[in-house]
Amino acid sequence: MSIPRATASISAWVSRISLGLALLGAAGGALADTEYLSRDDFLRESFGALPQARVLWLDNGAQAALKAVLGHPYGQARLRYWRENGKSAWVLDELGKEYPITAGFVVEKDAIAAARLLVYRETRGMEIRYPSFLRQFAGARLRDNGLSKPIDGISGATLSVQAMQRMARAALVLNERAP
Repeated sequence: MSIPRATASISAWVSRISLGLALLGAAGGALADTEYLSRDDFLRESFGALPQARVLWLDNGAQAALKAVLGHPYGQARLRYWRENGKSAWVLDELGKEYPITAGFVVEKDAIAAARLLVYRETRGMEIRYPSFLRQFAGARLRDNGLSKPIDGISGATLSVQAMQRMARAALVLNERAP
């Protein structure tokens, strides 16, 4: 019994399309989830040595303060942070367009001292990792649930830039509440 020529060619076409989609999916996954800096390397860069981790419980008051700067409650009941020599470090996650962005913020004297992109999972907008963008956060303080200085956007990375701004505000709010 032989397969008609049309059926065989459709079957080959479907196989090629399936293979192409599988390769495209694999390539897309390889682009996403890029770690630019590990949490421990961020902390060493910020403090010199790894300080002892502390825990801040996000009670109703903390969640209300976070909701005011994030636009939603933070998705955890507690959060690790690090404090030493008048500085605190926060590693936060915030939704970009479709996936969480992980960033680290150092707060000193109630202002952002440094911002770093740790893990980026989106397929576009990774320009937020560049030092020229991240330096804009230095010196920013919390003012009326916003930042005290403007942060320039990046064409094609609007949602990632907004996520970074929300995380910077959250780091400042959390720093105020942490012992």
